[in-house]
Amino acid sequence: MKCLDTYALVEIANANPKFAHLLTEKTVITDVTLAEFYGCLYKKYSPFAADYWHKKLSFLCKPVSRELLIQAVKMRIEHAKENLSFFDCVGYVFAQEHGLIFVTGDKAFEKREGVEYIKA
Repeated sequence: MKCLDTYALVEIANANPKFAHLLTEKTVITDVTLAEFYGCLYKKYSPFAADYWHKKLSFLCKPVSRELLIQAVKMRIEHAKENLSFFDCVGYVFAQEHGLIFVTGDKAFEKREGVEYIKA
């Protein structure tokens, strides 16, 4: 099972064929990631686009505990030189804790354990 980051969701929404296979695989999205994705769509396109994708993907969403959020904050601070996104840290820590593959196109995660890196 895979955990998608915002980068992967944006590429899916843009119909990038490199990410199409993710639509047929078992995947999850953290609530935090979907919130970031919603904001991206809201800002770039419209509230209608954001609402559309929210409704389409919400069944894949999983909540994130406060403890996991704190672990993500620590990860971001401990790896400050890598300029990791807080949202990506949440997704990565969630994936690690649940034995999932974290799917991203963020180069900072390319060589990390448990990551499927897909370059757009």
